Amino acid sequence: MDAILSILIFFPALAGFIGFGIDKSTAKMYGISVALIELLLSLVLWMQFDPSNAGMQFTEKVSLIADFGISYNVGVDGISLFIVIMATLITLLGIILLREDTKNMKNMIVSLLFLEMTMVGVFVTLDAIIFYLFWELSLVPMLYIIGAWGGKDRVYAAVKFFLYTFAGSLVMLVGLLAMAYLYHQANGVWTFNILDWYTLALTEGQQFWLFLAFFAGFAIKVPMFPFHTWLPWAHGQAPTIGSVILAAVLLKMGTYGFVRFSLPILPDASVTFTPFIMTLSIIMVIYTAMVAFAQKDMKQVIAYSSVSHMGVIMLGVFAMNAEGLGGSVFLMLSHGIVSGALFMLVGVIYERTGTKIMSEFGGLAAVMPVYATVFGLMLMASVGLPLTIGFVGEFLVLLGFYKVSVIGTILAGTTIIIGSVYMLALFKKSFFGPVRHEKNLSLTDLDNRELTALIPLVLIVVWLGIYPKPVLDPINNSVNHLLTQMKDKAIKVKTKKAIIISKKEAK
Repeated sequence: MDAILSILIFFPALAGFIGFGIDKSTAKMYGISVALIELLLSLVLWMQFDPSNAGMQFTEKVSLIADFGISYNVGVDGISLFIVIMATLITLLGIILLREDTKNMKNMIVSLLFLEMTMVGVFVTLDAIIFYLFWELSLVPMLYIIGAWGGKDRVYAAVKFFLYTFAGSLVMLVGLLAMAYLYHQANGVWTFNILDWYTLALTEGQQFWLFLAFFAGFAIKVPMFPFHTWLPWAHGQAPTIGSVILAAVLLKMGTYGFVRFSLPILPDASVTFTPFIMTLSIIMVIYTAMVAFAQKDMKQVIAYSSVSHMGVIMLGVFAMNAEGLGGSVFLMLSHGIVSGALFMLVGVIYERTGTKIMSEFGGLAAVMPVYATVFGLMLMASVGLPLTIGFVGEFLVLLGFYKVSVIGTILAGTTIIIGSVYMLALFKKSFFGPVRHEKNLSLTDLDNRELTALIPLVLIVVWLGIYPKPVLDPINNSVNHLLTQMKDKAIKVKTKKAIIISKKEAK
């Protein structure tokens, strides 16, 4: 177990390099085998994880550039553990869902394996420079997946996705370098270990500018309003597997960045910016939900719905209490599972009909009853129906946010109402009433390949909706540890400020 995180990171990449030499006819089975092994390794990680230990576990550290404190440094806690498991699960199910006639299947599999390496790397890395490398490398395979297998405007969507996220990342890099410089000034040594950064008491002015630098990278990735315009394009043009991974995992890099970097390193600035973040998040929740209702394309409805739900997650993060922050981490998992499943389901109907326009359907519940049942369950989970996975996270987030702002909670809670309206409208238009085209009468229901990809997600939605304790307990332990670190650091900053003021007064 000493090197299990390194294996989880680099095994898919090694398999990807080997995959260049395999026969294209066996590419999909090869990808499934590799992704299955990766998922099993992540489950072993969970089995060996100590839920009572709130700190980092399975840590590994190897010095790379000692003079500047850059090292290969990895570890996992309750906040990152389940996101890693979700990333490996979604990758496996996405590969299973790929059709056998997917063009350039071998290239697709290799791209997905390299993407899996970068995703796992982001969520377990504790060195800021290595984190940044994995963060940026994740753009390359996703850019290729959208650009090579996407729709007619795929090049525009891919370039827009890349430019938005790359620009924000460059500003974030400046913030990371500045943070290392400030640590060197205070302690005389260079380090990019973020756990060391947690101990550094920065002035309120320093925190202010560093928060803005981190915000540029993380907010675009979430994506927060008004930086969200790249996402509907990316989802609209990406192939099904691209949309699934983008919604389920890549967007969580942004919210995870706020939790892992902004809050514990810059607690005072996080409090200062909370009204600003919450205002943007509430706008994000309501505005994108209303835009989702206006869409005619089924995939665009889910894309804008995804942005709205990410706004709810941001509200939980910046509630900065146990309920809100723990709920937001759980909601990252919930949103990943549910949105991933919904994009898979849209891909299923698109493969059969060549369209995603809701007005082209109607009566699908009679023609494809199993498909309609799975879609309905995921739709209910998306709007937060009790006893589904979507309810747990949203309830905790709103409970935590209620302690911060009653009016804000009421406004944010409208996402449940508006979400129910546009999701039920989608379901009604597509699944009930008369079948609008005679050719749709011959549509086949979910086949074994599609059921294999979707049933695990159905089981998770029900299981964690009824009994979330196995996941919530480790999350809450690490969240409480994080909040304690934030409070301790805030006290250090106040003490340091008081000492400076007293020295000035003495002079």
